[in-house]
Amino acid sequence: MALEPLHVPSLLKRFGLSPRKSLGQNFLVDHNALVKIVSDAGIGPEDRVLEIGAGLGSLTRLLADRAKSVTAIEIDENLFPALESVIQPFDNVRLIKGDILDIPPRSLFSENGYQVVANIPYYITSAVIRHLLEAEVMPEQITLTIQREVAERIISKDAKMSLLSLSVLVYGRPRIARHIPPECFYPRPQVESSVLMIAIDPEPKLSMEEIRWLFRLAHAAFNQKRKMLRNSLKPALPDGEASISSVLTDAGIDPRKRPEVLSLEDWIQLTRTAVKHFE
Repeated sequence: MALEPLHVPSLLKRFGLSPRKSLGQNFLVDHNALVKIVSDAGIGPEDRVLEIGAGLGSLTRLLADRAKSVTAIEIDENLFPALESVIQPFDNVRLIKGDILDIPPRSLFSENGYQVVANIPYYITSAVIRHLLEAEVMPEQITLTIQREVAERIISKDAKMSLLSLSVLVYGRPRIARHIPPECFYPRPQVESSVLMIAIDPEPKLSMEEIRWLFRLAHAAFNQKRKMLRNSLKPALPDGEASISSVLTDAGIDPRKRPEVLSLEDWIQLTRTAVKHFE
């Protein structure tokens, strides 16, 4: 059914609420933008959806109108009276109070293949993406409204690599579906947003053992990203400088490089070489 736009300022006033800056609350209020996000995600009648940060239910109800079921997580219990009133017409929504970073997806879904659709606070973008990508029960696709600058860094082949972009590329294929201007939010943020979509590969590009090594190496390198690899990798490898030199040489990587200039292929080669050295 076609749902009428939800007027968020009136809803906030009716329930005596105001957006909480401490939680990064910028509600996406533009109805057309919300409809397009659901369309971008390709939500259909067989989909199980996880929504992170249900807020006042503007997106929740549109997802519920299309999906088989919606599991909506919201950390701010003050919003629940308004949120419950908005989703009251739908019997396929499960509301959960809590922080998604404290909730393993395996406690919400019994098998892989669910959809994630969310407008998340900018400051938890990296943590949420890593939490979902490293879950035991994996989504099929992740659709997130995040800061445009971050989204563009993740997908750009010319941008410097970061720990976040490396995480995404190991598990899936990211793309930007659309950009959303600040005036589509209430209150209006200072930056533009983008809808980032990550199609999750059936299998990650590395084995579980290799992924553990990848992030061991990457964490060490990006924690000191201004240093050359021959120095920043010391905490990650046994035997210190001698093993670092040997691993980098065998991987064909210049030890004077910094982590942000390595490609995904470089990181894969470095990881596999390290595993061979220390297995």
